[in-house]
Amino acid sequence: MTPTIILLCFLAYTAILFVITWLTARKSTNRSFFLGNKASPWFVVAYGMIGASMSGVTFMSVPGWVGTANFSYMMVVIGYVFGYLVIGNVLLPLYYRLNLTSIYSYLETRFGFWSYRTGAFYFILSRTIGASFRMFLVVNVLQVFIFDAWNIPFFVTVMIFIILILLYTFKGGIKTIIWTDTIQTTFMLLSLVLSIYLIISSMGLNLGEMVNKVYSSTYSKMIFTDWSDKRFFLKELFSGAFIAIVMTGLDQEMMQKNLSCRSLRDAQKNMFTFTGIMVFVNFVILFLGACLYLFISEKGISVPARTDDLFPVIAINHLGPVAGLVFLIGLISAAYPSADGALTSLTTSFSIDFLGINKRTGLPEKEKKRIRQTVHIAFAIILLMVIVLFRAINDRAVIDKLFTVAGYTYGPLLGLYAFGLFTKYAVRDRWVPLIAMVSPVICFFLSEYSVYIFHGYRFGFELLILNGFITFAGLFFFRKKAYPKTDV
Repeated sequence: MTPTIILLCFLAYTAILFVITWLTARKSTNRSFFLGNKASPWFVVAYGMIGASMSGVTFMSVPGWVGTANFSYMMVVIGYVFGYLVIGNVLLPLYYRLNLTSIYSYLETRFGFWSYRTGAFYFILSRTIGASFRMFLVVNVLQVFIFDAWNIPFFVTVMIFIILILLYTFKGGIKTIIWTDTIQTTFMLLSLVLSIYLIISSMGLNLGEMVNKVYSSTYSKMIFTDWSDKRFFLKELFSGAFIAIVMTGLDQEMMQKNLSCRSLRDAQKNMFTFTGIMVFVNFVILFLGACLYLFISEKGISVPARTDDLFPVIAINHLGPVAGLVFLIGLISAAYPSADGALTSLTTSFSIDFLGINKRTGLPEKEKKRIRQTVHIAFAIILLMVIVLFRAINDRAVIDKLFTVAGYTYGPLLGLYAFGLFTKYAVRDRWVPLIAMVSPVICFFLSEYSVYIFHGYRFGFELLILNGFITFAGLFFFRKKAYPKTDV
């Protein structure tokens, strides 16, 4: 495929999104931007959330990860199921009962001002880094296969991508994203299925034969029983549960979509339906990864230096133009939902949690809208800078790095919500920011020297649980008398 054809496909796909934006963003208000007027059909949200949760990271990084981690990631996915059950049965009822727009408002009701700001800050930090990781993957592919051929700098490529996202989320917000995610999930799933079909066909096999080859290969190994291995199945199972709780249930981006449903019952139906689809889709992605490795083994193709590049290199350079086009559409479909949702949720959190525009009753609606749009543009610029910085320092699989960062930044949120939900204590609110800063530092030290301190043990994704526990312990140490309220 030539760079021109790839660019035309990208622009055509983007044009579809702008048509949806035009249809959904008319007569938009701050309420429709933040909550979609609480009128989103639950089944549309559930389906669209697949694309948002997968993102370009899962689409590209997980298949490449199969070469070293095999199918062990599936244990993390099974852990997700338990986490999503907690979200549906504990967190969603809380958010709907308190009628929240920003989920971090709960922390102010439960603990106080500094706890509230600490929780919102860690979300903004986590989502900014996570969204940048995800967008980097897509932009880097566009750079390598399109813009490098025209000598266009990476910075300009990122800027184009950010501007497109900014434009189609600028007015409609979550109301637009609910529907664009649906289209993008459809294209992503079609891309996965067609990619597997093209690989199987190029190897002269049928689906049953490929399933047998994958099953009999080392790639299909799912359970690792060595307790010191980062892939130890119990570590991954528990880590998956807590990753789901913090990266979905304590994440404004994902919960904002749930809160746009008409009722708690609809939001719960959305969450449980999404869970079932998500497990199946992740298994398909791992199967695709195994197919890719079997393909390069049969064809004598070298594994790329960065395993994140495995899928694009094979699809674009070795499977023909149709496969390249299918991959590109799937990648864009997986990347856009995480990028647009992140930008909208960051705008929502900062506007409500730090600027308090929902509490400023004397402020005209037009002025609130102007503030929100200014924040939206500011976060687009921040994401642009972080993506460029990330390209300069990236050195390993993005999925691994994403979850490592999540362990440090989402841990304090886990500890705060756990303490609020499972104890009746109040805290010395002014000490909460310090506790939330010290906990990740302790975790970093323990992670770096765990081999020496714990006799060969290496931390994996369970670092998130440890971080949450240390935060919880810090809050317990600075607790006050039993919390008198019962409604939060």
